[in-house]
Amino acid sequence: MALAGLLDQDAIIPALKVNSKKQLLLELSIKAAKRTGLPEREIFDVVLQRERLGSTGVGNGIAIPHGKLPQLTTITGLFARLETPVDFEALDDQPVDLVFLLLAPEGAGADHLKALSRIARVLRDPDMVSRLRGTDSASAIYAFLNDAHTSHAA
Repeated sequence: MALAGLLDQDAIIPALKVNSKKQLLLELSIKAAKRTGLPEREIFDVVLQRERLGSTGVGNGIAIPHGKLPQLTTITGLFARLETPVDFEALDDQPVDLVFLLLAPEGAGADHLKALSRIARVLRDPDMVSRLRGTDSASAIYAFLNDAHTSHAA
């Protein structure tokens, strides 16, 4: 299941340098602000507020922070591969190095959940995770994420 439609190549950060979960969410919010035209502070506040409900660190070094913004018109994604894993208070207590930020319009409802499910399914594939961790090329990461269905045939 490919992630086409959720992100494009300039939404890939192949080697992000951060030292903490908060710094990571801030950097992702800055990048998302440039892509959406929304204020970075607003994005950061929404994502941080969601994170306070419970960590979006799903285990195996993966986090899927997400939030809904009323001014957003389309579901938007960003993917980051961290140079050094950070503590994300994940379910398995493992540090996180692969992060997919998902932002959705306030009324997205089922579409938001479907997108989260798609992301989780792709990032649960051990071959996919190996490929993502094995490169710091934005174009390679983009190709892997947008051609995810082929990873099951490999």
